[in-house]
Amino acid sequence: MTVSESLRMTHSNTMEGRSMMPQSNASKLREVFVTSDPTNHGALVGRVDATPFPVGGPDGVGHVSPGPNPYDLLSASLAACTAMTVRFHARRGKVPLERVEVGVSFHHGAAGERDSFERTLVLEGKLDAQQRTFLLEVANLCPVGELLGISADIRLRLDATTSDLNAGTQASYEDDLAELGIPNIYPD
Repeated sequence: MTVSESLRMTHSNTMEGRSMMPQSNASKLREVFVTSDPTNHGALVGRVDATPFPVGGPDGVGHVSPGPNPYDLLSASLAACTAMTVRFHARRGKVPLERVEVGVSFHHGAAGERDSFERTLVLEGKLDAQQRTFLLEVANLCPVGELLGISADIRLRLDATTSDLNAGTQASYEDDLAELGIPNIYPD
């Protein structure tokens, strides 16, 4: 059995039946809602439980709402899940990880090509080469990464330095919307 197979079995066994939600809500599906705000040019506001967050992007009439666009949110989900997975396995394995940082960039594939995500993993702490390799391997066990990997390529690289915290997505959500050929709607 390879290290990756062993990790996958351990990850599967330790996470089986568990949820990242509080136990009282584990049987309920969490829904994410996005609604338009008619008082703010129709800007979109997302909500998970009672926590609101802005959803950015063009509105079709010349306004661009501030906040992360859908590609940013998808990348943030992958980054958060990767960091949580690494932290979980580091704590469980008593690996002296002091800090983990995950940067994600999204690349929209050309016609007929797969989209891709590039993850950069920064690990801080008194880690030896074996521990770094272990954490790099468990990063690929991230459930969101496994789900996204069905339709997109996901690459991971280890970076010895802190990455740019504001790298953002390299794909343009606005450009993808423009490719749909939906004409702008101008108010009367």
